[in-house]
Amino acid sequence: MDCVGNRPTSHRERKRERTRQAILDAADLFERRGYEGTTIADIAAGAEIGTRTFFSYFASKEALLFPESDARVAAAVAAIDACEPGDHPADLLPRALRDVHETDTEMAGSMARLRLRLAQSVPVVRGRALREQLDAQVQIAERLQAAFPDELDAVQAAALVGAFIGAVAGASQVLLAEPDALADPRRLQRRMREATERALRPFLKEFKEFKEFEE
Repeated sequence: MDCVGNRPTSHRERKRERTRQAILDAADLFERRGYEGTTIADIAAGAEIGTRTFFSYFASKEALLFPESDARVAAAVAAIDACEPGDHPADLLPRALRDVHETDTEMAGSMARLRLRLAQSVPVVRGRALREQLDAQVQIAERLQAAFPDELDAVQAAALVGAFIGAVAGASQVLLAEPDALADPRRLQRRMREATERALRPFLKEFKEFKEFEE
């Protein structure tokens, strides 16, 4: 009997994924009509579904702009849970970012750029972006502190995760604004990782020096 991870994708699951992708593709209406000028009914029509079906996939119009937020938090938590002896807290967060980038390019795609632009100009999208960021910070920091109780207290874990999320957000804002940002998503992701790792380097140096001092 196959384990769950090896179970073949069912016809129903494939259909749900196609519908979800059709809804995401219809988000390009925001580009053409503007955020306020696009209704959920418009998006549903663009995806060739009913509005009730839309709500089976996304709770609101702004939620459509953050389709992979839960997956990114899950990747960070998984990287923390997979830590090994000798790992430092500041090692794990860039590792999670690399794991996310290996599976998809959403953070370097058209949806990411649209999300950034709307967050800068539409209050409800900006509010959603801040809420997603804060929720992610709390969840990841709690898991990180639990994994390194002898090295981090709750405040230090929150500071480290805040630095990480802020670095990713700051790098993304500049990179996605470049004229050719979407020409090479993998290159954009690499630059994002390099910038984030450099931002966290002082934390990693401090942890290593502290560990050497203890020993």
